[in-house]
Amino acid sequence: MPVSSAYTADPRLVALGPEFYDPVRPADFPETIIRFRNDRAAATVGLDTLTDAEWIAAFARFEALPDNQAEPLALRYHGHQFRNYNPQLGDGRGFLFAQLREAGSGRLLDLGTKGSGQTPWSRTADGRLTLKGGVREVLATEMLEALGVPTSRTFSLIETGEELYRGDEPSPTRSAVLTRLSWSNIRFGTFQRHAYFDRPDLLTALIDHIAPLYYPELAELQGADKAVGLLAAVAARSAHLAARWMAAGFVHGVLNTDNMNINGESFDYGPYRFLPRSDPNFTAAYFDETGLYSFGRQPEAVFWNLTQLAGTLTLLADETRLRAALDDFAPLYHQALREAVVMRLGLVSRGEDADKALLQTVFAALADGGEALRWEPFFFDWFCGDKARAMMGPRASLYRSAGFAPFIEAVADYAPDRPERLSHAYFAGPQPQELLYDEIEALWAKIADADDWAPFGDKVAAIRAAGAGWAFA
Repeated sequence: MPVSSAYTADPRLVALGPEFYDPVRPADFPETIIRFRNDRAAATVGLDTLTDAEWIAAFARFEALPDNQAEPLALRYHGHQFRNYNPQLGDGRGFLFAQLREAGSGRLLDLGTKGSGQTPWSRTADGRLTLKGGVREVLATEMLEALGVPTSRTFSLIETGEELYRGDEPSPTRSAVLTRLSWSNIRFGTFQRHAYFDRPDLLTALIDHIAPLYYPELAELQGADKAVGLLAAVAARSAHLAARWMAAGFVHGVLNTDNMNINGESFDYGPYRFLPRSDPNFTAAYFDETGLYSFGRQPEAVFWNLTQLAGTLTLLADETRLRAALDDFAPLYHQALREAVVMRLGLVSRGEDADKALLQTVFAALADGGEALRWEPFFFDWFCGDKARAMMGPRASLYRSAGFAPFIEAVADYAPDRPERLSHAYFAGPQPQELLYDEIEALWAKIADADDWAPFGDKVAAIRAAGAGWAFA
């Protein structure tokens, strides 16, 4: 297989041993049609040189990559699902396929799957993924990456030619297998499983595995100090992630402990939504009847999950020290939210007090806009604090209302950050890129009804163009 010089295999997780995973075989699919191939992501790990036939061999048949894992590994974990503990979890329709180094940064990255077949953790499920679910995940990861949110990247989507039956969409429906590139597949639930079985030895082995690979600043610590240090570090990255979701107007939908990893990277997109407009009670999942994971409750949900992670570490460290390690979550989250909103507005920070005041006016202005003002157009109009541009746009009448006066006054004191970004073609038009529910449904309808993939491809290209305009990375 002709990988490029940027390819560096480094299969590390297999060394943890069989308590952490089960070797599995991928499903044998009747068809293999490439529907999305992320060569931009592939170039970062030296796999962009694969032919389509080699791509299918790797990401539909899951033939081992050079010098990488000999076989796929379904990872073991538990988790709280809507705050009910479930010890029957694990990779039920996915596995860890390979681990490799990112060109330039040297980060260890994982190639994991979704819809790749049954495993010991599938229970009564079929281990498959609907094509619609795969299309939705591509769009989510592309949009979040463009918006500067830490996220897995959809690496490959291949249609597999099976008919699937689901209770939440018209059936039979088309099937697919998805591969994602992520920083790590180690979840909060990985810790929960070993704590459930009272295995401090396995928790210690897990932390010793994590520290040098993902938190090298902790590598020299020992015992309880390392456990406490890891919790504090994971909390800091999780606070950053939650803040970026909020600035992006993103609702994950299913913030269970098995859907959070130890690197503060978002992944596994099911019933997600982007906000149409400011609404703290907005939910993404139709089955979230109490609003547990609503937009406004996401930071609290992340913190609750962190407390469950802390609970697993009481086998290794004093509970008082672990509680103290979480004390900084709230201030770190608020700091990260200020930074994220200032970034989204394309401004240069003026320090904590000014940024805090600006943040308050931003959310007040979004609320004042009500049904008439959508989330994304607000940030589009006011990018780099350009009042003249906002006041010449299609939403100018909204911004002339008294409710916007405090925001306009506050933003006037800020300098633009890299104002040359406004010369990008993305900002020449009157409307921003959004990813709302109705548009996703319309894109899927084109595929379902006429096998027309052009609008989907155009949308991915448009999101990437918006990302180039924002230049948040």
